[in-house]
Amino acid sequence: MPETVDLSINTALVRRILVGFLRREIRRAGFDRAVVGVSGGVDSALACFLAAEALGPENVLAVRMPYRTSSPQSYEHGGLVVAATGVRERTVDITPMVDAYLERYATDASPVRRGNVMARMRMVVLYDHSASFGGLVVGTSNKTEILLGYSTLYGDSAYALNPIGDLYKTQVWQLAEAVGVPEVIVHKPPSADLWAGQTDEGELGFSYRLADQILYHLVDLRYTPDDVVALGYDAALVQRIWERVRRNHYKRLPPPIAKLSHRTVGYDFWYLRDWGT
Repeated sequence: MPETVDLSINTALVRRILVGFLRREIRRAGFDRAVVGVSGGVDSALACFLAAEALGPENVLAVRMPYRTSSPQSYEHGGLVVAATGVRERTVDITPMVDAYLERYATDASPVRRGNVMARMRMVVLYDHSASFGGLVVGTSNKTEILLGYSTLYGDSAYALNPIGDLYKTQVWQLAEAVGVPEVIVHKPPSADLWAGQTDEGELGFSYRLADQILYHLVDLRYTPDDVVALGYDAALVQRIWERVRRNHYKRLPPPIAKLSHRTVGYDFWYLRDWGT
């Protein structure tokens, strides 16, 4: 058996930190409301629970955005989150928007390409509701997904701030259970629900718990891939995961700007989020 590390967190402390983060950063930006895309999965459920605690449920809008192939269970589980938190809710069926585009420009699109269109359409909906509701879009991507690049650029990876982006999936499950996310959501197989029967782990080809162990050694402990293999992990899997982290690094950075002047945005003109406020 490979050597593992304990990824347990102090859920009470982490909860307090993340609730404070949401309240502080949203108000610092001049807002007091939030918009969360609630998919029926554990990540968006946790983000919604935290936002409701930080701002009050009346100041949080949960948006459910089913597509015609979405699992009915996902929609039902999103409803459980709305009921448990007491937040405001809006349902927007993205089927007409997505199909109108695909039927005209992408009739032969692969499942992944179609999924990207859905993810980006959902972000269009969220940001329009951000404008109408007057709230910032809260991210729902965890650290595992961010490191692996398991997201759609300018789709589910687009948001104003993210309370759970430094929690591995293993830790998301811990915190979700602690804050009261319904057990049926916490314990079901993770799925982006982009096509019938799709699961994250099936698409990735490895489990989140195993990936979290490898990623923690590679990223947090700064081990080399060879160091991780020496702990007993499969060499091909370690290399595969490390290649995903490296290859998808561009998704984690702002788009580079060609430098021409003495003060270039993102290089020399670079201030903290709260500069000037």
